[in-house]
Amino acid sequence: MAATDRERDAMSRALEIARNGPRGLNPQVGAVLLAPDGTTLAEGWHRGSGTPHAEVDALSRVPEGAARGATAVVTLEPCNHTGRTGPCTEALISAGVARVVYAVDDPGALSSGGAQRLRAAGIDVEPGVLRAGGEALLDSWLAVQRLGRPHVTVKWAQSLDGRAAAADGTSQWITGPSARADVHRRRSEADAILVGTGTLLADDPALTARHEDGTLYDSQPRPVVVGVRAIPQESRVRRHPLPLMQDEGDDLPDLLDRLRELGAHRVFVEGGPALASSFVRAGLVDEVLAYIAPTLLGGDRTAIGDIGVGTIDEQLRLRIAAVERLGDDLLIVARPAHDTPDAPTAEEGS
Repeated sequence: MAATDRERDAMSRALEIARNGPRGLNPQVGAVLLAPDGTTLAEGWHRGSGTPHAEVDALSRVPEGAARGATAVVTLEPCNHTGRTGPCTEALISAGVARVVYAVDDPGALSSGGAQRLRAAGIDVEPGVLRAGGEALLDSWLAVQRLGRPHVTVKWAQSLDGRAAAADGTSQWITGPSARADVHRRRSEADAILVGTGTLLADDPALTARHEDGTLYDSQPRPVVVGVRAIPQESRVRRHPLPLMQDEGDDLPDLLDRLRELGAHRVFVEGGPALASSFVRAGLVDEVLAYIAPTLLGGDRTAIGDIGVGTIDEQLRLRIAAVERLGDDLLIVARPAHDTPDAPTAEEGS
């Protein structure tokens, strides 16, 4: 049976309250319980790893037996496995829920199958209700499930002739204020920002996301310095509002795994050329942001170094996703040519 107007309204509410939960290793999920007459019995959302899932949170707010014959409206397909908490499918079955409406299929190899389990128990299931809204809510989390690691964006600023710095190493500022404002906005959308020790020592970046007036965005990326050289005590990054992390950089997949365990969905690689090249060479780049200024620098300080391409047949083809004009500068957004919107397959964290 197609979703009713009341169920669609309840899904809109579930998507709204899901945002009360933290972004991190687990998805943000909301749930609304509707009585047979369409009135709201209870609402719930997932409050973080190890806490009750949204459906169980909602069920806990009604007296025993009150959910019999009810409809559960949930933003993500109820899970069907035991992690730190039990399967939501079994909680819904035990409560006597008659119908389940959800927005997004669970992509987890172990946690999926909830809809099938519910139908086997005689519960009516309607998937894909306000799917676009659910996928927008879970966009970065779904990307982590598909990739098995955080989504990686590599950013650099360059002159028209592909240089990231002048002959003496100075690079501030190649691009203008509009381009720099765009970088800070994108920083604010990331969970971690990575910089190599060479760039840190040369430019002393704060690695914060700042408005044009210098005030901080409410959301800040965790600063990560990659390299073995010591970080001076007076470095601006040490005054970052989030804890500083340093990594030797000899195992980038392991670094991304550890960032994922810390709840990072989006990683922003800020520079410099050596670090950017390392991520490209390792095949760990999902998006490139190239800010291009109409200036010429010459010399050998290119925006990117050796990426393992020895012949033209080995070139790493990208597809252009967007081209934007930012003041006098251009931003080219490019992604790997092999990148496709395949359905996520990795296991959901619990």
